[in-house]
Amino acid sequence: MKRFFLLTTCFLIVGFLTDAQNKLKPAKAVQEPGYKIRQYRFVLLTTGPNTTVDTATSAQLFENHLANISLLYKQGILKIAGLFGENSHQRRGLLVFDCPTKKDGETIVQSDAAIAAGLFTAEITSWYTLAIDSFELGKPQE
Repeated sequence: MKRFFLLTTCFLIVGFLTDAQNKLKPAKAVQEPGYKIRQYRFVLLTTGPNTTVDTATSAQLFENHLANISLLYKQGILKIAGLFGENSHQRRGLLVFDCPTKKDGETIVQSDAAIAAGLFTAEITSWYTLAIDSFELGKPQE
């Protein structure tokens, strides 16, 4: 009887674990052929050296910064953009670019008026993820 109970318990545990593993299968996109890990440029924006700019100039630079973000998104270059809340590390925001080289990323970064004016500094790092959803190749659908 003890053996029967132990054997039944083992079968139940194995069945439960198998069911749990089936529920944890990767997303459909990961399983489909054609989806590959791609390299992007992760750009960390921090407070720049220019902290003495007047309010009107700062407002214009931020307006141009947001216009540039919108343009890069429409061109399919910018995949993600966002800002950080208050923090002690002077982190201001992040951008993810779809561009082939770090040098291309640096050129794109310098096209931003707020970065060029020194309100932000940009640190560019290679970053990898699946080319799905926001990271699909090309321009976003309208």
